[in-house]
Amino acid sequence: MPKVWIKRLRFVFAAALLLCCQTPDPGVQTPVSLPRRIEAEERREVAYHEEPSPEEAPALSDRLTLIAAGDNLFHISILNDSAQKTKPGEKPGYDFTPIYREVRSLVKAADLAFINQETVMGGEALGYTGYPRFNTPGELAKTLAETGFDIVNHANNHALDRGEEGLMATMDLWDGIDGIEYLGIHRTMEKKQTLIVKNNITLGFLSYTYGTNGISLPRNKPWLVSLINQETMAQEIDALRPRCDVLAVSMHWGEEYRPEPSDAQRGLAEFLAEHQVDLVIGHHPHVLQRFEVLPRPDGGETLCFYSLGNFVSNQEPKETLLGAILYVEIVKEGEAVTLDNPGLLPVVTHYEQGYTNTRVFPLYAYSKELMERHRLYTRDQEFRQEFFAARLEKLHARLIMENPFTGSGAVD
Repeated sequence: MPKVWIKRLRFVFAAALLLCCQTPDPGVQTPVSLPRRIEAEERREVAYHEEPSPEEAPALSDRLTLIAAGDNLFHISILNDSAQKTKPGEKPGYDFTPIYREVRSLVKAADLAFINQETVMGGEALGYTGYPRFNTPGELAKTLAETGFDIVNHANNHALDRGEEGLMATMDLWDGIDGIEYLGIHRTMEKKQTLIVKNNITLGFLSYTYGTNGISLPRNKPWLVSLINQETMAQEIDALRPRCDVLAVSMHWGEEYRPEPSDAQRGLAEFLAEHQVDLVIGHHPHVLQRFEVLPRPDGGETLCFYSLGNFVSNQEPKETLLGAILYVEIVKEGEAVTLDNPGLLPVVTHYEQGYTNTRVFPLYAYSKELMERHRLYTRDQEFRQEFFAARLEKLHARLIMENPFTGSGAVD
């Protein structure tokens, strides 16, 4: 089994990260302007300046890009705003595509895209609801697939909000959509092991949650949702590790709204590193938490993103409005595998008065005009560009302030 190496970058920290906006011309959205955080010496060279001799020619490499988004949390206000009647007399339908329009090109450009789907989609018969026990219309599943997501996590604290029936219906829904792999929920005692082969690289995925909001798993189906249990996790990780080039583990953990990882998170991260996990995708706190690289006993390293924050929600605290998309390039040359150019692409959850017009924007495309239309702009005087800058400084990660697939600071 080859070791996976993380191609180290000089992580960039700005002493003063300022978002400088000018008043836009009418009808023109001026993107929030941040200093570019990807400098020339940090970029991986992709071409030779002179033709190498045959003995110097590099081995052929396989590569892919992986992105991951945080909590996709659908409050009732989003459902109410997204419901529409197409014709008089018809039942309401739901259209969630506008929510993701500004990030769709990013998601589609990645070879693999992960999202933590925080709510089940158990069907209309169970009632469409928001907090505290969510059930989201099934139209969302199709929208996520069309947006470009391939890997959907359901091992989270809301997995049993509509009981076993809702979870089984959610699996039925995903099973009917080609190209989707779902994580952390299982039909049978023989838990589903997720292996994806893309561009000649084999990726293994596992997923665990700290709990299910006090709702007990069925006595005859304790395997329905993958819970954090180090003994079980060790067995499953060690069994999957030899079968893949890269092993990623999704962790629903930590304390809500806490900007720093807890002792429990850090202890579990060390445990995952001991078992040679390559990438940890963290979520649940609903706010961004820092990034770390942890040493492994085999000499490799574990790339740990403790929390990606929210992707879509109607939560009110301003701290929950800034999330991020994890980005990493995976390169395989012979037996050597590297995780190159890891970073975070900040995103903003936008919604307006009355919780209308919910959208997710890359921060590089979030204009001053849009911010002034946000529901929180007039309600919280600290909800300004400088607030985002201060939060981002604490992440200890390379920040990507442009489209990593096009090099453009504008939405395609």
